[in-house]
Order: sequence, then C-alpha cells, then structure tokens
Amino acid sequence: MSQSLSAQAVTERALELSRADDCMVLVTETSTANLRWANNSLTTNGVTRGRSVTVISLVEGSDGVRAGSVTRSGLRDDQLEDLVRASEEAARQAPPAEGAHPLPDPGAAGRPVCGWDDPLPVTDIGVFSRFAPELGKSFERSAQAGVRLYGYAQHSVSATFLGSSRGLRLRHDQPSGSLDLNAKVDGPHHSTWVGQATRDFSDVDVAALEAELERRIAWARTTVELPAGRYETLLPPAAVADLMTDLYWGMGARDAFEGRTAFSSPQGGTRVGERLSPLPLRLRSDPAEPGLECAPFVLADAPGRRISAFDNGRPVGATEWISDGELARLVQTYDSAMLTALPVTPEADNLVLELPGATASLDDMVAGTERGLLLTCLWYIRMVDPRPMLLTGLTRDGVYLVEDGEVRGAVNNFRFNESPVSLLERVSEVGRSVPTFSREFGEYFPRTAMPPVRIPDFNMSSVSRAS
Repeated sequence: MSQSLSAQAVTERALELSRADDCMVLVTETSTANLRWANNSLTTNGVTRGRSVTVISLVEGSDGVRAGSVTRSGLRDDQLEDLVRASEEAARQAPPAEGAHPLPDPGAAGRPVCGWDDPLPVTDIGVFSRFAPELGKSFERSAQAGVRLYGYAQHSVSATFLGSSRGLRLRHDQPSGSLDLNAKVDGPHHSTWVGQATRDFSDVDVAALEAELERRIAWARTTVELPAGRYETLLPPAAVADLMTDLYWGMGARDAFEGRTAFSSPQGGTRVGERLSPLPLRLRSDPAEPGLECAPFVLADAPGRRISAFDNGRPVGATEWISDGELARLVQTYDSAMLTALPVTPEADNLVLELPGATASLDDMVAGTERGLLLTCLWYIRMVDPRPMLLTGLTRDGVYLVEDGEVRGAVNNFRFNESPVSLLERVSEVGRSVPTFSREFGEYFPRTAMPPVRIPDFNMSSVSRAS
C-alpha cells in the first residue's frame, strides 16, 4: 500500500489504532527547494517532499505514567499500525515519565492561525524566480573582480498536524528560508560571509549583500597580526543571535530551580527578579512577531525538561524573558511551573533582543570606536561549563581592526571563551535591532532579531589559524 492517506487522515487513523491510555500524534508534511553554488556557478538545485509521523503513547501504572515516542519518515499507510505498536512498546519499557500530568483538552489549547483542512502549503524552485537571476548577475560581476562566490539557499514550508486522544486537533504551517553567501579572494587569502533568514525570498537584496562582501574584501587588503587578549569588540547581529540563542536554550526553569544553570540562585531556587544587565534590555518572544511568526502552541515530540509533549497544544504567548535588564521569566513547562510557583511560559520558536529607543547601526558604532575589533560571525560554539554558561568557539570569515572610527584591516581569527550571561552584565552599547541569521544556530533557530553590541573586554583566549 502506498502513502495515499492525507496527513489529517493519518492522524485520525493512528489515534484509532492506539491501545494506550492516552495518545498524541504529530504529522509533519514538508516541502523544500534549494540552490547551491560554488566558484561563481550554480552546482545543484532540487526539490524534495517528505512526511514524518510521531506517535507518543502514554501508559499508566502503579508507579506513574510511562511515555514512548517513536518517529518514522517515509511511512507507508500499511506501516502505520506497526508505528503505533512500537510507540506502545516503547512506553511499556520506559521508566516513569518526569513531569507527567494530564494532557490539555481542546478548551485549554492555543489558537491556530490556519484551519485543519486548509490546502497543504508547498514550495518549489519557483520561490527563487527573482533571486536566482540576481545571483547570476552577481556571479558575473564577482568573476570580473577576481572574487569567487560560494553558498547555499534553501526554502521550506512545513505543515504540522497535532491530534490527541483528548480531542486536540491543531495545525501550524511554517515557512522558513535562509541564504548563506561566502566570498573568497586570493593573495592574501581571505573569505567573508553574509547570511539572511527569509520567509519567501521576496526581501533578499542580492546586490546589497554583494556590496557588503566587497566592502569587507577591501578591508582585508591590509592584514594585521594580533595576539590573544581582551579587546573592545563590536558583535554584529548575527554573532549576537548565536550567543543569545545559546542563552535562551539554557533558560529551562526546572534545571535552574535544581541549581544546574547560570539562572540558578546561590540561595536556592531561580534568579527570576535579579538584574542581569545595567542597560534596560529586553529579551522576548512572540509567536505573532511580524516577519518572525511561529507556532502559537506547543509542538513537542517527547517529554522533556524544557519542552514537554505533555504540554502539546498549550498556548505559547508573548513573553519577556528579560525585562528592563532583569530576568523576568524562565522557560516553563506546566510541571516546572508547579514546582517553581511561576507562570507557565512555554518556549517559542523566535527570539528578539532589543534596547528600547536604540537607533545606532553597526556602521554608526564603528564610527564611534577609538580602537577595537569588528567581528563577522562565530562558529563551532560549544559549552564549557553550564553553571556560568561559559562557551567557547571561534571567529570566522573576517575579524577586522577598527581605529579612530575606521576599519584599518583584517586580523587573524581567535578562539573565544565567554558567557552570554556575563556579556549582558558588561555590554556598554547596544544598537538598533534588525532581523538576522546566525552562522552557527540559524539552521535550527532562524527566526531572530538582534542588535549590534559593544563589549569593552571580549575574551579572545587564543589565536586560531582557522580561516
């Protein structure tokens, strides 16, 4: 039997087949289009479509509720019952689930922005109809200038259907797109990068991105070697997004309450209410944020400490995580909210950092710099110590020396050791927030808006020879 059932029908059929005490089903239909290029020439393009089905079975016992979650892709209709039985067996073999509680009923669920039976959204190569010709013109100009362009563009549209044995029927459609554009030149070898997140590629200005690459290549005609040390550093929005995404992923309330994270209080409990920054910064999420729209209810494929399938369907609202420089909220499941006696504030799939009233651009901040470093992006970011949220990573694709308000040349790359929590304490200037795409985590968390920031003493712990 082929895959002929609709996503809605698969959801209903899996629930009918379930013998568990409770059951949740998530079906995600995804279509993706992509372009890849190298050395000023398109190399590949393609379109794919796929479906994944997750069945979460809950089995009650004398020692609590056990949960089993199994996901399969490319599932034929006649394999659906095998998936349901595998989920039930996984539940029977699992230990009692931490934080188990009754599933939400439809009255407690968030409100979708699309209908259960609306036509299925799809993308195809036509999404690049405006972008691709402009990219071709950029290839020609770059080749004449001795610059080689490399990169990747992708666009996807996913529709996720959530059904539960308690009567939930919710759906969310999510478009996502991104562009990575890298320029390389010889003699001195130098590379630089720009990236952009987009919902449909209608807002991608290839000429403007190319101009930024050309500007950075011109900066690199002069090179300077600098030692490791602490430098006044300008972080562009893309680099700030990577650091703030790591901070956001570390804001789980249960871990903080249990003393495991940078948001744990030495006196016990959490640091909610404490000042994190001398500036009145706001870190917030909102499923309805213009241009960064995301699911207005929880969609989780398994129980967890920060995001839990037991909360599937619960509303996700606008939340200020940091308000006027103070820690205002942590990411709360229903269970952790009972533990901490704080409101239920589920994680949303977007993030905005802003300083109300800030107007400075990154160029404005460069013009106001006596001596410091200007970064392009960060990569290979890894956790060193979760308690202070100490991270390590590398700079990439362009570090530049700024003196007397002008970029003087490119310097070597560095390894850094920094905590985003500590950076909030030490930040001395914050510019205007703009939509951005981070180099390290943008593929997984593309919906961010961040400002450029000035750190007076960013820790470049060692010199890196990575290019």
